[in-house]
Amino acid sequence: MHLKKAVAVTGHYGSGKTNIAVNLALHFAAAGENVCIVDLDIVNPYFRTADFGELFGSAGVELAAPKYANTNLDIPALTFDIGALLDRHDRVLIDVGGDDAGAVALGQYSDTLRSHGCDMLYVVNKYRFLTRTPAENLELLHDIERVSGLKATGIVNCSNLGAETTARDVLESVPFAEECAAAAGVPLIFTAAEGSLGVEGAFPVKVYIRPFWEE
Repeated sequence: MHLKKAVAVTGHYGSGKTNIAVNLALHFAAAGENVCIVDLDIVNPYFRTADFGELFGSAGVELAAPKYANTNLDIPALTFDIGALLDRHDRVLIDVGGDDAGAVALGQYSDTLRSHGCDMLYVVNKYRFLTRTPAENLELLHDIERVSGLKATGIVNCSNLGAETTARDVLESVPFAEECAAAAGVPLIFTAAEGSLGVEGAFPVKVYIRPFWEE
């Protein structure tokens, strides 16, 4: 896939965006790139990239996380020098907090990201409550664009039903994702599916993040 040096991954809460960010970071690292993943999710303390420091370390991926991530303090403390991270890495993945509330943090870096070249991906999940129609997704996407100061450049289809997901569920979600992309005026970059499902043409991912009730 052809993506710019900086890739910001956005979407609705529970859409699968963090899992997409993790898989993309590992994908680019496996391809020989010098990769950094930035945990910019200061909204949801439960499912965040900062939880995977050991995984990233073993893959040679640098993790940049808020100062108080994985402590008993829930205090947003953003000290990232995004420009410096972009200067010393081939690729920087940014896991953005859910919805427009989470994307506010991205806005302070918008000028730097635009100057280095940034793709902002919006992750859709057909089966996720509140974003089950292209119109609902488009409304949220416009809110994210407004507060982040960045324009979406592509849609990622991560439609799933958690551990109950079948290959048929994924395939049946593709027309929905295409409608979302058409409504937003951007391309559908890829459809993601857990590798074990064997969905032809899908970007194979591992599910590193599951709700506790599925574990």
